[in-house]
Amino acid sequence: MWTFLLQGCADRAPRFDPSEWLPGGDTTNTLLLGTNAFKAPAANLTPEHEQDFYSGNAFFNQAWVEAPASTTARDGLGPLFNARSCSGCHHEDGKGPTPEEGPGPFVGLLLRVSVDGGPDPVLGGQIQDQALPDVPVEATPSVHWETDGALRRPIFSLDSGPPASGVRHLSPRLAPHMVGLGLLEAVAEDDLRALADPDDADGDGISGRVAELDASVGRFGWKAEAPTVERQTAGAFAGDMGLTSRLVDRDDCTEAQTACLAEPSGGEPEVDDDVFDHVVLYARTLAVPVRRAAEDEGVLRGRETFHALGCAACHTPSFTTGEAALPELSGQRIWPYTDLLLHDLGEALSDDRPAGAAVGREWKTPPLWGLGLVHDVDPRPGFLHDGRARTLDEAVRWHGGEAEAARDAYEALEDAERDDLLSFLEDL
Repeated sequence: MWTFLLQGCADRAPRFDPSEWLPGGDTTNTLLLGTNAFKAPAANLTPEHEQDFYSGNAFFNQAWVEAPASTTARDGLGPLFNARSCSGCHHEDGKGPTPEEGPGPFVGLLLRVSVDGGPDPVLGGQIQDQALPDVPVEATPSVHWETDGALRRPIFSLDSGPPASGVRHLSPRLAPHMVGLGLLEAVAEDDLRALADPDDADGDGISGRVAELDASVGRFGWKAEAPTVERQTAGAFAGDMGLTSRLVDRDDCTEAQTACLAEPSGGEPEVDDDVFDHVVLYARTLAVPVRRAAEDEGVLRGRETFHALGCAACHTPSFTTGEAALPELSGQRIWPYTDLLLHDLGEALSDDRPAGAAVGREWKTPPLWGLGLVHDVDPRPGFLHDGRARTLDEAVRWHGGEAEAARDAYEALEDAERDDLLSFLEDL
């Protein structure tokens, strides 16, 4: 029956465009695959920017140390932190690993925390599960995996730490893979606003909305809390490693954490502008990998199904970038499969915690490019914001809210049709 419905909807999928082979346009990585799939610089970088890319790569991978130290260019770690380097969470520029059952510290997954809608008065906005020797660790996070049929969900808790003065909410954030960030930053704000339909005026059941952040639009993070790669990078330096920069001038120490506040600084700021700018350029110019089987018959059938199910209503296939931070990123036809908007994905995925412009049930549509190479880079990560989905099939089955109809249609597919759709996703 479903095959017949798909045949009737086939014209919903635009004709295949040869540019789909190169999801990042002229920046696409056509050289490195396998474990190195996310490590390549944008293919069209100028020699000067390519040199800056490799300098940024060195800073991205370096381990920061406690201040004061003889290595003044990389001291100032902590006092509280989740990782000692950027690559500590983004192994090989890929996703963070899903935590195993039991207590942390976690690697590549952190917990946002709030009490009654605001920052925890003692723990701040994020649990740091590592600390310098003279500073108490904030708390030890723990996870229990609860299985319901074929699906599983994580239950996070704090095995130690201060009691909450109100209702404490924990929200996990799995580190995403890093490719294509500068291209997403260069998508014109007007293009995103044109996709938004907060009141579902067209009646299609999809009501995505722009993440309004003061005078800017959120694009990065699971809740679109950061408008630029610079802001996202500064937040990661401060929250994940306890390092100040020109954009964030204090560590994540609360007034209640006196030992944290008493530790010496590694400079003002601890990440100097030269290091910061090189890491930002590196993050902006990690190249999206080339498609591997874009015109395979099964992949093309899966592409048709993707459109027929309505998946493209949120996972917008393509944009042309506008003015970018680097000229190499401007004017590129890209295929990220995201609208960068906030969508209600239902109660099962809700974290019950507002963040930025998003409420608990809302999540930013993540880009799909590179999905099929995630486990080539590192076999440990899961999918969705907390890593609960071990496969792309499980990730689709967790969709609810605005995506409920598409999920139900996916579950009604014949096995062969579902396999074709997954083959399409794995080729992106």
